Amino acid sequence: MKYLRAPTANFTHLFKRADLPAKLCLVLSSCFGVGLLPVAQGTFGTLAGLPLAIALAYLGPMAAAYVLFFFVLMAIWVSGGSSRALDKEDPAEVVIDEVAGLLVALFLLPATGLTLCLGFVLFRVFDILKPYPAGRVERIGGGAGIVLDDLVAGIYANVCIRLVTLVFL
Repeated sequence: MKYLRAPTANFTHLFKRADLPAKLCLVLSSCFGVGLLPVAQGTFGTLAGLPLAIALAYLGPMAAAYVLFFFVLMAIWVSGGSSRALDKEDPAEVVIDEVAGLLVALFLLPATGLTLCLGFVLFRVFDILKPYPAGRVERIGGGAGIVLDDLVAGIYANVCIRLVTLVFL
């Protein structure tokens, strides 16, 4: 399983041999080393995205959309670069896709305890289960495939949060 292996040794060896652009991709895609944790990299990567999601909630809708758009583009680029550098299709060390998915899950929602908890839990559930079309877009490959399935999971989580708050609050 993706989250049960310790990637640190191979990552460190490849990092030392990598050129500067590859090192930048590896550092950013692992969220400054969060992806090197020995277990539950995706869960910890999602947790690492919470401060950015909270900050995004305090921007206006257009500013938040711009930040999210450019973050997703950057995530696709660094995920693809890390995938090539590590010679893996979807490296466990790459957790920036979880951050991007969480940002989508909480996009244009208030940063309350309820929405943050729901966003975290629902995003992780949808990311793990990969309901259609998340599993299909993951097969695109490269940086786009790494990130897009998480964006789909984020969309599902965002819709569910909106439904829960609409019905129960």
